Formats: sequence, C-alpha cells, structure tokens
Amino acid sequence: MESLAQLEALCERLYNSQNSIERAHAERTLKCFSTNADYISQCQYILDNASSPYALMMASSSLLKQVTDQSLPLQLRLDIRNYLISYLDTRGAKLEPFVIGSLIQLFCRVTKFGWFDDDRFREVVKEMNFLSQELALSLSLSCLSFDFLGTSFDESSDEIGTVQIPTSWRPILEEPSTLQIFFDYYAISQSHFSKEALECLLRLASVRRSIFTNDSSRVKFLSHIMMGTKEILQTGRGLSDHDNYHVFCRLLARFKINFQLAELVNTEGYYDWICLIVEFTMKSLRSWQWANTSVYYVLGLWSRLVTSVPYFKGDKPNMLDNYVPTIIEGFVSTRFDSLESEFSDELSENPLDNVELLQDQLDFFPYLCRFQFLANVQACGDYKELSITEAKLAWLVHIIAAILKTRQISGYSGEQQELLDAELSARVFQLMNVADNGAHRQRYGEISKQRLDRAILTFLQNFKKSYIGDQAMHSSTKLFDQLSKLVGLHDHLKVLNAVVGKIATNLKSYTQCKEVIDHTISLFLELSSGYVLSKKHFPFLDEQTCFRSRTTYYYTIGSLIFMEDSLLKFKSSMEPLMQVFVCLESTPDAIFRSDIVKYALIGLMRDLRGITMATNSRKTYGFLFDWLYPAQTPLLLKAISHWFDVPEVTTPLLKFTAELVLNKSQRLSFDPSSPNGILLFREVSKLIVAYGSRILPLANTTDIYTSKYKGIWICLTILTRALSGNYVNFGVFELYGDRALADALNVALKMILSVPLAEILAYPKKIRSGLPLISYLEQKLNKIC
Repeated sequence: MESLAQLEALCERLYNSQNSIERAHAERTLKCFSTNADYISQCQYILDNASSPYALMMASSSLLKQVTDQSLPLQLRLDIRNYLISYLDTRGAKLEPFVIGSLIQLFCRVTKFGWFDDDRFREVVKEMNFLSQELALSLSLSCLSFDFLGTSFDESSDEIGTVQIPTSWRPILEEPSTLQIFFDYYAISQSHFSKEALECLLRLASVRRSIFTNDSSRVKFLSHIMMGTKEILQTGRGLSDHDNYHVFCRLLARFKINFQLAELVNTEGYYDWICLIVEFTMKSLRSWQWANTSVYYVLGLWSRLVTSVPYFKGDKPNMLDNYVPTIIEGFVSTRFDSLESEFSDELSENPLDNVELLQDQLDFFPYLCRFQFLANVQACGDYKELSITEAKLAWLVHIIAAILKTRQISGYSGEQQELLDAELSARVFQLMNVADNGAHRQRYGEISKQRLDRAILTFLQNFKKSYIGDQAMHSSTKLFDQLSKLVGLHDHLKVLNAVVGKIATNLKSYTQCKEVIDHTISLFLELSSGYVLSKKHFPFLDEQTCFRSRTTYYYTIGSLIFMEDSLLKFKSSMEPLMQVFVCLESTPDAIFRSDIVKYALIGLMRDLRGITMATNSRKTYGFLFDWLYPAQTPLLLKAISHWFDVPEVTTPLLKFTAELVLNKSQRLSFDPSSPNGILLFREVSKLIVAYGSRILPLANTTDIYTSKYKGIWICLTILTRALSGNYVNFGVFELYGDRALADALNVALKMILSVPLAEILAYPKKIRSGLPLISYLEQKLNKIC
C-alpha cells in the first residue's frame, strides 16, 4: 500500500461503491488485514492516523475477524483490550456512530474470549470509569445486550428476552448506585444519550430473577426501579422526545414480565405508581398520532397485570378493578375520536388497512375485556356520518375478533365465557346481514366499507378457529344454544353457510379491492376442507389488478375438486378453462399479439398454476396431465414464441411450467410402461429452447432483471426440477437420437453464461436457481451421457 490516502480511497470504494467489480477488488486487496496476524499493528496504525471513517471501520472489522478466527496470544489480546479502552477514551467522542459500534463490539468480543483466561478481562465494569459519559453509556449498553448464553434472540425486534448476565456481576447489580447512575444519566443527558440510559435500565429490569442473592435484594431492586420511573412519570422529563418515550413504554412493560403482581403491590409506593401509570396511559391514548404503536407496550403491561389477578394472593388491594374499565373506555373512545382526522387526511396511514398488524396490537385487549366483561361492554351509539360509523364498527369488530382469539387459552373457557362470546358474535352476524343489504350494497367501492368487511372476515376466521372443528364443536354447546336464540344459528353448519354466503357476496361484489379479495380467498381456502361454493364467475377474475389473486383462488378450487378423485367432476370443473383454450387456439397469428389475447393468457396461466398446485397425488396429477397433453400444450409453445419479450405473459407461463414439472409428494409417478415422463420433458424442452433462443439475442433494457434475468432464472428452475424429478429415463433420448435433452442443456448453459458475474452478484437470491442445476449436472452428467 503506497500511502494512507490510497487505503482510505480503497476503503471508501469497499463500503460505498455501486459497482460490484470495484467492491470485489477492494475486498480482495484489503483481505490481508483480516487474515494475517502480522497486520494487527497495521490496523492500529490506521486507527491512530486515518481520517476516513470507512478506513477506521475496515481496521476495526479486520481486528474483530482476527480476534474471532485466530488463536491470538494472551498478551496480544490484553494489549488490544487496553488499546481499545485508551482509544475510546481519547477519540471516541469524535467518531462516527457506526465506528463506535464496531469498536465496542470488538471490545466485547475480546472480553468474551478472554473471560476465563485472565482476571483482567473481567474488570470491564471498573474500566468504564475511565471513559467519557457517552462512551460509558454505549459500552454499558453493549455489555448488557451481549448474548452470554448464545440464545441468538431476534436483534431486529424491539422485544428482548431475559438478560442472562454473569453471576460475578451480582454485587454490582445489587448495589443501589448502579441503577441510580443510569437514572442520573437520563436526567442530565441529551436526547440520544438519555435514550441509551433508558435502554440500559430496560435491560437491567430484564435480568434473570435468579441473579439476586435473595427475595429481599430483588424487592429492593424493584423498589428502586419503581421509584425511578415514578419520578419520570411525575416530571415528564425527557418524554417529549419520541425515542425516549418509546423506550420508556418498553421499560414499563417489563415490570410485569420480570416481577409478580404480588411483588408490585407489596412494594412501597405502588398505589402512587399505578395511579401515575393510568394517567400516562390515558395521555398516551389521547396522543394517538404521536404515540403511534409505542402505547401498546403500556397496554401490554395492563394485560399482564389483569391475567395475574386469579393467582394474586395478598390482603392489599391491587386497584385494577378501578382502573381497567377506564383504560378500556379510553382506548375505544380515542380510537373513535381518531377516525375524524383520519378521514380528513387521506395521506395518513389508517391502522384498519393493516389487519395482521392490528390483530397483533389488539392481543392485549381480550384480557382487559374478560377481566370485567359486564363493566367493560359499552354501547356504540348512533352516528350520522356513515363512513365514520363503518370505521367505528370496524374497530369494534376487530376488538371482538381479538376477544374470540383467546378461546383456547387456559383460564378463558367455560360456560360463562361461551355465553359472553355468543353475545358478541351474534352482534357481528347481525351486522354482517345488515352491511350486505339495502343501500349498503352500493358502498363496496368505499374504503370504510372495505375496512369493515376485512374486520368481519377477521372475525369469521377467529370464530372458525375457536368454535368450529371436531374438538371445538363438542365443547361449545352453550355458545350455539345462545346463538340459536339470538340469530337462529343453532349449529356449526348454519354458521358455515353464513360464512360461505359472505365469501360469495364478497367475490361477487368486489372487483378492484385486492385486499378484500385476497382476505376473502384466504378464508375460502381455510374452508376448503369440505364446503363448496356454487359455480359462479366472480367479477374480480376479470380485473387486471387482481390477477395475482387468481392463483390462490384456483388453488382453493382445485383442492375442492380433487377431494373426491372424480375424473368426471374434474373435467366438468375445467370446462371454463377449456373454453379459453379453444378461443385462444382459434385466434389467428395476425392478432395473437393483441391485448385481449395477452390478458387471456395471463389469467389462464395463473389459473392453471393454481390448479396444478392442488394436485398432490399421482391420480389427481394424472387427471391434469391427460387433460393438458397433447391437446393443450401446443398453445403454450405458441404463446412463448409470440410473447417472449413480454414478461407479464412469460413469467406466469414459466411459473406454471415450473409447478407442472415439480415432483412433490411423488405425484409424477407414471407406470413403468408409460411414456408420459418422456413426453412431459420433451414439451418442457421445447418451451425452454423457444424462450431461450429468443430472449438471448434480445437487447438489454433499463429493467434488465424483469425483462430478461427473471425469465432465465425460472427456466433454470424448470430444468433443474425436470432433471431431478426421477420420472424420466434420459438415456432414451440418446438411444433414439432425440435432441430434447441436449438442446435444453445447451440453451440453459448459454443463458447462464449470458449473465455477467457482476449481475449475478447483484441478485444473490436468484443464484440459487442456477447453482442446483450446475451441481446436478456435475454429479449426473456422466451417467446421463
């Protein structure tokens, strides 16, 4: 390396260059720093003299790899440790955050690997006294976040598990000044570092219970955290910063995760603390836009508190009876109040649009409702604005769905709970009838109506999982008795008829709302174990924006068709698709490139892929193969030949072919005397050759992945599945001079070689399409030839 400036430029290309070739060259050139122990001193020189943060990052990451992969002498590791402490103390405040993070990770790695080699490695807490406030916080947070047991929890999530700190840290943990110093740091620090102080407190509140010497030590620790958070709640210090607020909510949630309700109630100052928690919760609920999802951590605290009440043993009142109804009323009323502004602001994200996330966030609510059901049920009232009313109803239906979701949880079953669930469910079934009749039939294009229907679908899914099924039905007689009195649904069959009716109504009424269509088809798929819709053509099947939903829809239809293994039923069900085939086959070549043909092909290929996915046995696959070959397969070749340069057509066609050749569940097990395996491969070879020979000379476009590479990857997947399916004797092709195998391999290798290495590295996930083929050919080619 001629100069430090050249190295800095090389490091910048390593981390910032958009050119994969440049990055690869820089990585090869700098590799010596991370593999050769002689370069450790060079890394320290770079840390001392380089000005580029990327050079510092390279030196730090190289040292990290050296410490991890090399068996370095003890004295050298001690020297690195001492150097890092000194370096962080003198220069840490001026470094970029990502460099500090890397250096702290290096320090933790050196400490971990030397923990049992020398007592000096265990003096990590004492060494923090030499660091500045900011670096001490960062290093403390890294140490408390370290996974000592190698449990590998999900670092991308806010959720943290129990912190398993070493037993040797017990005296420091039980020392009152340890907690207090982080509360003090929070009070005097700027927002970034006050957040880190809260993060440290969060992890200290999450330490394992067994770390404490005795119950008295644990209670003192809890009391200190409770008093510290109480002071923050009283003063509101730092909570105007959103990051601080979010971490503080997480800290409150840890109280019930790590400590029992009896311990909380018996702690001095509990009543003042719980009263402040109520005020904080209500204020957060009213600040719904600013609080966003953070408040759900606090609501999770309330949920865990009420679930502990049945196991609470003590004379002191826990005060939850007084406060929980207030929390529930506050949550529902603030959700309703937020609807006015959400309707006026079309750009804001509405939580009702993300059903999965909403149901996750509502996990806390059923426990609060079931805690004092009669006290918590509130009437909805009358509203003039229909859209607002629909949105409010959607919230209530989501809440009822979340309540039903807890049916199988221990402690929330029994006759009384069934009667309460029946009361709630009856209201939703009544709403379902009203919402699909009269003037409401004209509102399927309104987004508030769509959100309401998605809420109803979520309710139906949870009701089915909780109360329909062999085990659930036998233990749910009280619920169905009550439903019979309220809405005339006296058994599960009546309920299923209502559910199927709702599915049919949605599929007939919605033509462009992909979210409702997908949700409806998902429910339809869950019901496909024995309950069949009447044969109808639903409008959404003709809507271009919903083409992707057709595959799932026909997969469900196929699952129903193949339940009886009836060839007659299969042919009857395939008649609509047969008509599309006949129409397309009779289309002259001169107009085969028209939009009508294009969209007909896209829909047909997606439908066929769904049907093919549903064939899970040799017999059902045989039905489909005999229906396709030889009458329908020429259309596939014609389509790929005319539309090879239009990925909207080729992608669904090739994906259908990839599904067709996949030998899952050994469904492609033809009779020994049957030539079907060979015939199938010949058709596949024709498609690959037709597509590959036309796409290779095609000029590159701005979106080369969509226009060319995606089709190539799918072709390689098709060939890999066909070769490794074990349903073709490939020696037959050479014996009879058939070039199907040779031509397919020839085109496939040309397609692989046509993609530059830089482009392959740019799409690493797609490399998997080519590597299995190359690996298979390496192992089997000699035997095939």
